[in-house]
Amino acid sequence: MILGSSLDLPQCPAPLLWLSSLEGGDQGCLSSDERSWGSALPELQRSRYFQSRALLRLKLAERLSCTGAEVQLHSPPGQPPLLEAGLGWVSLSHSGAGLLIGYSSSPIGVDLESTARPIDPAGLMRRFYPEIEKAQLQDLTGEELRRAVLNSWVLKEAAIKWRHRTLATELVQWCYDHSCGSLLNLSDGTRPDHSSALQGCWRWAAVGEGCAGLMLQSPGQPVQAA
Repeated sequence: MILGSSLDLPQCPAPLLWLSSLEGGDQGCLSSDERSWGSALPELQRSRYFQSRALLRLKLAERLSCTGAEVQLHSPPGQPPLLEAGLGWVSLSHSGAGLLIGYSSSPIGVDLESTARPIDPAGLMRRFYPEIEKAQLQDLTGEELRRAVLNSWVLKEAAIKWRHRTLATELVQWCYDHSCGSLLNLSDGTRPDHSSALQGCWRWAAVGEGCAGLMLQSPGQPVQAA
């Protein structure tokens, strides 16, 4: 069955999120374009690309009642994955050994980071966060500052993916209010629905219509960070 562009989406009344290990996908479902694109990548990137697209196809196939190979997906390396019109919206993020997939009937953006990832929270805050957010974080230190900066970061990355923009053009425009949990674009006043939480050794975020209070689908055993 080849899916058409007029498909209704009763299977997806609200956004869905899946967190899994970045391995075990049946690469036999990859398209000829995906095989060609992936083959041109360096070895480590090639493996991650093939696995992430195979797992994405197989997870979408469960929702769209088709095989993984039949999912009408356009997903070149380094670009947001796009489904054929009428099939919904998808976003993915991989970090180390983990893969996060978001699927919705409206645009969605997701981001995933290992809580063990080496970062300079004070440096990130000073360079990229707006003054109003810096003021909320100025008295935090150590692990408390790290947690706050990482939570804000994944939400902003997810928001940028939701709008199909880039970090370079939009990161400094987003402000997270750590006191009330709101996410605001300072340039145009956008306040999207969003969720962020810890799952095992991961911090994940999802942004888009219906994403407030969103939870992972049957997360099971936490994926171990690489």
